[in-house]
Amino acid sequence: MLKQRIQDDMKTAMKAGEKNKLGVIRLMLAAIKQREIDERIELDDTQVLAVLDKMVKQRRDSISQYDGAGRTDLADVERFEVGVIQGYLPAGLSDTEIAALIDAAVVESGATAMSDMGKVMGVLRPQIQGRADMGAVSALVKQRLGS
Repeated sequence: MLKQRIQDDMKTAMKAGEKNKLGVIRLMLAAIKQREIDERIELDDTQVLAVLDKMVKQRRDSISQYDGAGRTDLADVERFEVGVIQGYLPAGLSDTEIAALIDAAVVESGATAMSDMGKVMGVLRPQIQGRADMGAVSALVKQRLGS
C-alpha cells in the first residue's frame, strides 16, 4: 500500500538525517491521517492519491502566488515539497493518453451533450487521479462535449 510506503520512507529519511524530506513526508502522513479521522475510514491507495494530488495542487497555487510576490525563497520550499510528493504519484499521462481516455469515457458513459459532463468525469476520475491536472482534463472534456 502507498500509505505503508510513505511510512517506511519516513523511517528511512529519519535514519538518513534528511530533515527537509522528513518534514514533507510528515505533512503527507498528517493529511492522510486527518482525512481518515474526519471520515472515520482507512484510506485505500486511490484515496491516498487524491490527498497527495490535492497537496500538489495547493503547493502549485502557493508557488504562483509566491513568485508573483517576488518571494522566491518560499517558492523554492514549495517546489521542493512538490517534488517529494510527486515521487509518490504515478507517472503523468501524455496528452494523447488523456485524449484516448476521454474518448473512451464518453463512449462508456453514452455522453452526447454538455449536461453529461458529470457522467464522463465520474468515469475518468479514478483513471486519471494523481496522473493529470483534473482542471485541465475537465476543460478538455468540456471541449469534447461542446463540439
